[in-house]
Amino acid sequence: MRRETIRAALGRETPLVTPLAHDALSARLIERAGFHAFTIGGSALLAARHALPDIGLIGLADMAEGIRDIAAACSLPFLADGDDGYGDAKSVTRMVETYESLGVGAILIEDQLRDRKQQRADKALGVAEEAVIEQKLRAALAARGDRETLVIGRTDAYGLLGLDAALRRAERFLRAGVDGVFIAGIRSEEHYARAGRTLAGTILSAAMFEGGDTPWLTPHALGQMGYRHVSFPASMLFRVAGAMQAALGQLRRYAGGGAPPAPVDDLGAVRAALDSALDLERWRRIAAAYPAEPGEAA
Repeated sequence: MRRETIRAALGRETPLVTPLAHDALSARLIERAGFHAFTIGGSALLAARHALPDIGLIGLADMAEGIRDIAAACSLPFLADGDDGYGDAKSVTRMVETYESLGVGAILIEDQLRDRKQQRADKALGVAEEAVIEQKLRAALAARGDRETLVIGRTDAYGLLGLDAALRRAERFLRAGVDGVFIAGIRSEEHYARAGRTLAGTILSAAMFEGGDTPWLTPHALGQMGYRHVSFPASMLFRVAGAMQAALGQLRRYAGGGAPPAPVDDLGAVRAALDSALDLERWRRIAAAYPAEPGEAA
């Protein structure tokens, strides 16, 4: 499956907006909704695939299995969470090689300490020494088989050490040669703007997380500040989890003798959208062209 590069997708939209795909169906729906790329984040994938929080409980193999399923369902270019590289420089090298083989177009590598990792970017408890994360980023850059695979350095230093320290780390990442940077957990519009001015000219990423301590800024506003990529880490998963919880609550009450579940709004359109996302007609055509029993009409 040929994919555009993330760099090409960045040229299609400013800033490039990427919802997070948590499974194959969500990736397919993102593509059909008209987005130019998507992101695979550890938190959403782990929640959907393993019902686990993103606090350092899984390794490269777990993440790679989920990425493989998602990548097979969608032709869009995508970014993927590389966590802290899952170990030392050797592990980073293996991670980059594995991710490239799966079609990942951009890899985010963070400085949050794995043994103190928190699900929320604004709640980080510890970050690696600058020299340690720099070496990991250099290893990632050297491991690339394709120069179009972007390496993005993520720092979680903001919440622990403040904006100046986070900016210093981001600038050090850029001197090491990374293609872009992401300062996680920024808590004010003023700080977003300052980061945009300081890091102008690079692929600067932002993440809009609903319900947290961070501001909710529009992609347009972030683009005006110099951000070239905006992800929405939890928007889809929150809504999916909320809808499933509500539906299951209704079914449980119905099973206990209560009222039947409320009808799905425009059920026919919803079913048609699902059938389309599953490419049902294609599989029906294949089944009809190659009947299981001799003598069946094609």
